[in-house]
Amino acid sequence: MKLEDEIHQKKFNSEEQKLAINIFYTNNWLSAIHAQYFKNFDITIQQYNVLRILRGQYPNPCNLKLIKERMLDKMSDASRIVEKLKTKKLVIRKECPNDRRNVDIIITDKGLDLLKELDIIDESSVNLFKHLTKEELNTLNDLLDKLRG
Repeated sequence: MKLEDEIHQKKFNSEEQKLAINIFYTNNWLSAIHAQYFKNFDITIQQYNVLRILRGQYPNPCNLKLIKERMLDKMSDASRIVEKLKTKKLVIRKECPNDRRNVDIIITDKGLDLLKELDIIDESSVNLFKHLTKEELNTLNDLLDKLRG
């Protein structure tokens, strides 16, 4: 459906303004769809992002700096998120043996099992974008990269 119909706005000041609103709207649309999955597992999108970062490093530990660098939402408080994941027994925090000021963070088996259940999110993304051809998907990815570049 067209943005104009979704938000009941027929005119925009410019194509740039329309694009910015369209990107915000689409981000919120995707977030709402994905939030439904997380709600059933009592985690947030940011916690899911941290768990995926840790799974990518597994079996090696991560530190907070690496997690912050890789997070999708740069405004998130990584240490608070890790603490909540620790409370849920999804991660372990240990003092780094080489540098006592640093903390090693590693995903637990429970965290890995949770992510295995949530892998359905990646599968559902295929359905979300089924109306786009492979060429359109590549073009959209390239344009978004170019926009940020």
